[in-house]
Amino acid sequence: MTGPIISEPTHKSESKRITIDPITRLEGHGKIEIFLNDEGNVANAYWQVPELRGFEKFCIGRSVDELNKITPRLCGVCPGAHHLASTKALDGVFKAEPPPAGRKLRELFYAAHYVHSHIAHFYALAAADFVLGPMAPAEKRNILGVVDAVGVNIGAEVIKHRSWAQKTQEMMGGKATHPVCGIPGGMSKPITEEQRAQIETWAKSTVDFSKFTAQLLTDVVLKNEDYLALITNPGIYYDETYYMGLVDKNNKINFYDGDARVVDQTGKEMWKFHPDKYLDYIGEHVEPWSYEKFCFQKKIGWNGFTDGPKSGIYRCAPLARINASTGFTTPLAQDYYLQMKDFFKGLGINGPIHHTMVMHWARVIELVHAAELMLQLSQDPEITSKDIQTPPGEPGEGVGCLEAPRGTLIHHYVADENGITTDVNLVVGTTNNNAPINLSVRRAAKALIKNWQISPGILNEVEMAYRAYDPCNSCATHTLPGHMPLRAIVRNPDGSIYQDIKNF
Repeated sequence: MTGPIISEPTHKSESKRITIDPITRLEGHGKIEIFLNDEGNVANAYWQVPELRGFEKFCIGRSVDELNKITPRLCGVCPGAHHLASTKALDGVFKAEPPPAGRKLRELFYAAHYVHSHIAHFYALAAADFVLGPMAPAEKRNILGVVDAVGVNIGAEVIKHRSWAQKTQEMMGGKATHPVCGIPGGMSKPITEEQRAQIETWAKSTVDFSKFTAQLLTDVVLKNEDYLALITNPGIYYDETYYMGLVDKNNKINFYDGDARVVDQTGKEMWKFHPDKYLDYIGEHVEPWSYEKFCFQKKIGWNGFTDGPKSGIYRCAPLARINASTGFTTPLAQDYYLQMKDFFKGLGINGPIHHTMVMHWARVIELVHAAELMLQLSQDPEITSKDIQTPPGEPGEGVGCLEAPRGTLIHHYVADENGITTDVNLVVGTTNNNAPINLSVRRAAKALIKNWQISPGILNEVEMAYRAYDPCNSCATHTLPGHMPLRAIVRNPDGSIYQDIKNF
């Protein structure tokens, strides 16, 4: 395997406005606008989301028990997270907590979802920047380029283990991509002993594959002095924000359940709250230039696009979960977690890790944890129990919350006495990260673009700032005015305008 390409010639920008559109290797759509000053340095930069979601509106009037089949259509990458968050909200709406075996089935399904999602991001979306290098030709910076560099055998292992995670979701959820297994108060069907044994076999191999991935990260990234300098440089990929993640009673990371724990820039616990109380803690700011809202900690307040203790901006997703917790409940993941903490202690960092690129490292550790959870749950004697449902009660109001691979995910529904949806609110993982992504993109652009000099690789390094978050704009976007501003221009055969129609 040839070494990564980390430098290339630059050229002078011909404009004070640099647009990266479309941005690549993320879920959904977005663009970056960079504005230069008279000296050719970056005055400001924006991460913009130009697409519509609208699920909060068109779900109203539907039967509330349909929402865990409708809302996963938000996305083709994290529908498993939306299905379970929605199902947990329905547990609350119908006051029906699942029995232990029903909960374990959900957690097994969700561990497989994490495996599929984190493999997809690390190898298909992020690895090209490290295996091939940020300055590699654009046509090579993709999954095929990575396979060409690491070899077909490794590529086959990647595809095989992601496929097994998807097959586990399909086996349990009815569909791999848009599951239908969750019902208010439990799961729709148990798994057989034959299915359990198959999942256990896949999980054993996935644990080994996750360890291989952790070693690959060490060999390719952590042993590369140039990458380490890039990752640990506080002038490029670094923001001192608050952090939030779900934790259990021992403050260990919990993907499926728990209280939301928020820590400050030093690691001090600010507050911990049950997700039902999220409206007391999470606010949503809007800007006229984006369809995606900007979450902030209400008790701190919105103070613009800045980090530090006076800014309510916080981060979610893998690195935030590590910063807001004391680690993992599974042994291998906890070992890797301690190795990461020791590495940064060696740099004099004893509190939260604010280096954005460490998201990738944290994501790989979470892959290990998810694989271990798959194995643990597949070996649980209760996992094949048929006692997996609690009868639903009368409809009302419910909040469902879990840690999606891309951050804390909240579904909140209200239904009338007939079970018809009257109100919906969704706070999606990437919505939590919208403001810090803007901080990260701006900081990277200011650090990397100087004196009018740009190159395709430099602009890719700016993109790497958002790519670390694994954003999913298709489900995180929102609409500010309540409808999608739309303009249609009908032209005559000669190209002249026949009619200009717009709804704004």
